[in-house]
Amino acid sequence: MTDSKAGFAPEQHPIANHGVIGDMRTLALVAQNGTIDFFCHPEVDSPTLFASLLDAEKGGYFHFGVEDGADMKHRQIYLPDTNILITRFLGDNGIGEIADFMPLDGSGRILRTARVIRGNVTFSVAVLPRPRYGLAKVHLNPVKGGVSIHWEEDGKAHTAYIHSDIPLRIEGDTILGQVTLGEDDPRHVAFCSGRATSSVDADYVKQSFVETRGFWHRWVASGQYPTYWRELVVRSALTLKLLTSAKHGSIAAAATFGLPEEVGGERNWDYRFCWVRDAAFTLYSLSRLGYHDETTAFVQFLMRHAIENDADRMQIMYGMDGRKELTETTLDHLSGFKGSQPVRIGNAAYTQTQMDIYGELMDALYISSKARGKPPYHVWEKIEGLMDWLAENWRQPDMGIWESRGEPREYLSSRLMCWVALDRGQRMAAMESLSGDIVRWRTERDKIQKSLLNEFWNEEVGAFTQYKGARGLDAVVLLMPLVRFINPRDPKWISTLKVVRRELVHDCLVQRYKNLDENSDGLSGQEGAFTTCSFWYVEALARSGFVSEARFMFEKLHAYANHLGLYSEELSTTGDHLGNFPQALTHLSLISAAVWLDRSLTGHHTDPDNVQYQNIEDIDDYLSRH
Repeated sequence: MTDSKAGFAPEQHPIANHGVIGDMRTLALVAQNGTIDFFCHPEVDSPTLFASLLDAEKGGYFHFGVEDGADMKHRQIYLPDTNILITRFLGDNGIGEIADFMPLDGSGRILRTARVIRGNVTFSVAVLPRPRYGLAKVHLNPVKGGVSIHWEEDGKAHTAYIHSDIPLRIEGDTILGQVTLGEDDPRHVAFCSGRATSSVDADYVKQSFVETRGFWHRWVASGQYPTYWRELVVRSALTLKLLTSAKHGSIAAAATFGLPEEVGGERNWDYRFCWVRDAAFTLYSLSRLGYHDETTAFVQFLMRHAIENDADRMQIMYGMDGRKELTETTLDHLSGFKGSQPVRIGNAAYTQTQMDIYGELMDALYISSKARGKPPYHVWEKIEGLMDWLAENWRQPDMGIWESRGEPREYLSSRLMCWVALDRGQRMAAMESLSGDIVRWRTERDKIQKSLLNEFWNEEVGAFTQYKGARGLDAVVLLMPLVRFINPRDPKWISTLKVVRRELVHDCLVQRYKNLDENSDGLSGQEGAFTTCSFWYVEALARSGFVSEARFMFEKLHAYANHLGLYSEELSTTGDHLGNFPQALTHLSLISAAVWLDRSLTGHHTDPDNVQYQNIEDIDDYLSRH
């Protein structure tokens, strides 16, 4: 088969030029021309079936779009308050659209429906399956209503189907189809896993659309959203929900692997796993919107897979099904996004020690307990053991919150979150009359507080620095007022904020840290602005009294979202999206910043000093008076 026969040539679309659909088991990226160019099957951390985003020739794709679509304008929107994606094609001779979604019936299907709004539009289908990261040999066979796809993976036979009411044909290793439609004549194409072999008809597609739309509408309606920026926050919440596993309770850090933090560089990671840190932050943000079922499900996941007899056995991340070995390997046969190699799967960071994970977990549990009451006894019994272990071991050096591949250090991020863990633990025990060595937890918490205030403060720099004895800054310091470690009016904090602004902030974009000789992360090259840190900066500004400045920065950040309100991990110097997409950490920090700003603007939060500065330059005025 040649692509010219299909009337379709695969290409690598910019990361930002995608929407996502999913069924809380896996997700698919849909480019603006109607091509699904990234899809792992059947789970989000399973091998890819389509991955032309990482290699246009070898990755595979599922195209359903308008013939000669290059001459038409492309638009993508979500149906409001849903994860149903509409890709619209607009031209002089007609307007057509494709609705993409994954039903939530456990079928693992992708349903794609084409319809014409005006005139006559020709739609084309081109499906090039490339299972097992493009390594599996595929066999295609015609079946009633479509084509069957067969391959072997891990010594097992696998089958999937493309069903359609558009006539399909097989040319070589590609499934092709074409149809010209007028108004009121919808057609569909469906990907079906081997679990469901019956033909998918139009009635099923219509019913699934109604049920899927209803599910997302009910879920959004059950939340409590801020007055300001509701649409942006809803999109972030819906994205986080897509990254949760309905089956396991785990939460993926992102939908993809291998998308570079620097085009052409080596910082290309696999984020399709459940980080305790990212998951806990996600739960914290969802709880701010009134969602707590996700916390219960995640705690059950940890009980099954993570929290064992010894607290130090808790890993920083797990597979979505709870598996503990996430061996990192490279896919050398894939060219990578814009030539960015190596393309990694698995993540060697799963073997790292990261002391911060206890704080993020305990903060999420603390917020949940205030809404839902004390945790079950068998859960608290494990938590109590974690707190006892942490009280003894919080001084351990580690690799830090950013998973450095350099030398272990005593990082501020880890020390800070150990303080959070013991603080929230003793609060929960006292608040809910739970068992625990509260006196010891409080004593060790206070030792951590003194350590942070004395050993991590650099008087010459005028800021809290990245690790004990360092000179360099890390944007993770922005969490200090967010987790209520320090009063946001404290002169040391205000001074730190000023130095962060000077060293790491460019307008509204924030770097995580500067990769210098003294704090080398073990990798070559540099990364872009880290969008999570940009939203942390917004919230830190607001909490420090610079509400007008925070709002200005927050609204400028909106312009860096893609056309659907989605964010990848980072932004380049030219504003292009970099890194894995969509990233949970960015969307959850957006929610947190929006909620805090909304409270400040609507009067639900009162400034403790009754002072709101107009801009951050007023820091000098504040410091001169304190």
